[in-house]
Amino acid sequence: MVHVTGALPQYIPSPPINSFHIGPLDIHFYALGYIIGITLAIWITRRRWRALGGDPDVVNDIALWVVPAGIIGGRIYFDITTPMDIPHVWYGVFAVWTGGLGIWGGVAAAAAVGVWRLHRLGITAGPFANAIAPALLVAQAIGRIGNYFNKELFGGPTTLPWGLEIPYPYRVSGGIPAQDLRFATFQPTFLYELIWDLALAAFLVWLGHHARIKPWGLFALYVAGYSGFRIFEESVRIDSSEYFLGLRLNMYIAIVGTLAGLAWFAAVQRRPGRPVVVRPAGADSPAQPDAGDAPAAAEGEAEGVATVRSEE
Repeated sequence: MVHVTGALPQYIPSPPINSFHIGPLDIHFYALGYIIGITLAIWITRRRWRALGGDPDVVNDIALWVVPAGIIGGRIYFDITTPMDIPHVWYGVFAVWTGGLGIWGGVAAAAAVGVWRLHRLGITAGPFANAIAPALLVAQAIGRIGNYFNKELFGGPTTLPWGLEIPYPYRVSGGIPAQDLRFATFQPTFLYELIWDLALAAFLVWLGHHARIKPWGLFALYVAGYSGFRIFEESVRIDSSEYFLGLRLNMYIAIVGTLAGLAWFAAVQRRPGRPVVVRPAGADSPAQPDAGDAPAAAEGEAEGVATVRSEE
């Protein structure tokens, strides 16, 4: 007869490490999470872009531009909105490997650079934005695993069985209110966001297959859906943040993002259909979709040009 000598912990334990060594290299799980997330996002977008009749190799080209732009934009946003969390070393403002990428700053910078690059390639940005929207959410979800290893992005104290254990030094460095330092387990808001991101990504893929969503529509819903969740998340989080009129600064960004995204989606859906280019004139003939890819909703195709009116 087997006797149980100990009960399972009634909380999520913190990992004992946040990096590992390969020779002289110190590999941080936070950075590794984003590398894996970006790789998955590129793979997903290639499949979705090919299903729309586009050249999947264009996704690689765009990634070479938008990934650095997103990292730079995300770090600038983090440095501006949470200056108290910048490491106190001369390179602190650049130390992304320690954590600290603001999603909104990263998406804004990457989107601007991506639109510019697509325009240079002669491709309409709207269909590409719809193709990449679910992939961005998958990348963000994988990236949130890095917050677990960094013991950050947590909410208020809780006794729930999925509460996250935060060691005392990290409670102090996290800048939580003094009255909460005595607690050991906290809301794992990074985990809530991870689950939401994957669920929203699945919803956007489903919606794109079952409704006539016009160019930029899915991306607008991505902005609204992610920002809407952040309203909840910012109401739960207690870690360090800039405050304005009693609310966390990111709360205002989340509210604006939610309303703007919904208004953007409504405007896009009401706009009359117009021709869009997913493969510029002179490009190779459109690649055939892989098995399992969504069929391209193309109309009025001309030589070297695919015209798309909706993503289905």
